[in-house]
Amino acid sequence: MSAEPMPTDALTDRAQESAAPSPPAAGGEVRSGPGRAESGVLNVFSHAFLIAWVVMAAGPLIWVALTAFRPTADFLNDPMGLPTTLHWQNFAHAWTEAKIGRYAFNSVIILAGSLTGTMLLGSMAAYVIARFTFPGNRFVFLLFAGGMMFPVILALIPLFTIMDNMSLLDTRPGLIIAYIAYSLPFTTFFLTSFFRTLPSGVQEAAMIDGASHTRTFFQVMMPMAKPGLVSIGIFNFLGQWNQYLLPLLLNNEDENNYVLPQGLAALTVSQGYAGDWGALFAGLTIAMVPVLVVYAVFQRQVQAGLTAGALK
Repeated sequence: MSAEPMPTDALTDRAQESAAPSPPAAGGEVRSGPGRAESGVLNVFSHAFLIAWVVMAAGPLIWVALTAFRPTADFLNDPMGLPTTLHWQNFAHAWTEAKIGRYAFNSVIILAGSLTGTMLLGSMAAYVIARFTFPGNRFVFLLFAGGMMFPVILALIPLFTIMDNMSLLDTRPGLIIAYIAYSLPFTTFFLTSFFRTLPSGVQEAAMIDGASHTRTFFQVMMPMAKPGLVSIGIFNFLGQWNQYLLPLLLNNEDENNYVLPQGLAALTVSQGYAGDWGALFAGLTIAMVPVLVVYAVFQRQVQAGLTAGALK
């Protein structure tokens, strides 16, 4: 049996239906031309802003690093030029004759004590405030929060008097104590919020198994709080490594006891008479390298610590 041929009108209607655009799916949305154009303009603007921000942030650092390899005469002839040869003598001169090595050693010793004390005391205080309920808990937390709002410059004269009475001026322990007091409010405030986000089941299980509060803190809670500890540790490292005001007040008698920011400031002043700009830029590069290395190594932990408190 042969099939009947389909009428011409029916073929035409079916062709038109197949050529017609299909309607959007349920809940779908067809983006119009102007909307796409606006989105493209915003993307271009945002990318241009980010590129400009990178240039403004990284440009001076790159210029300082390149200038550190140029002789002083070459720099004076063309300040914005590129190094034709690598003048490593600038770093040797800055490290020995300009005493940058001595200043860096002082900074490392003081930073080791102050950063350790800040992280230990801050994490212990934050753990107690966040995980235990006791009379005055909220008040103690507000005291640490208020410490962040108190300008350090208002405490310089009382701080100088106290350090003088305790014979801690121009000493490393005095500067370490001042750094810890300066960094403790923000450290405690940040870690308190972080400890509150940690699950309490592991802590309760450790206590049921007979672990003391000290063991629970150091062996259970501290490893769980590692992202937050690394993040706040990086911030404290940056602030204490670049600290200039407190050493200028409390450690200004003997030049051999200067920390790195003080030494760089003294080297900058001396350039008005010596004119060794190569050593100055080499010293600045030496001061920047530890900060860049620490942030590059712990970049993932810093990002995880900053976002962990916002996730539940």
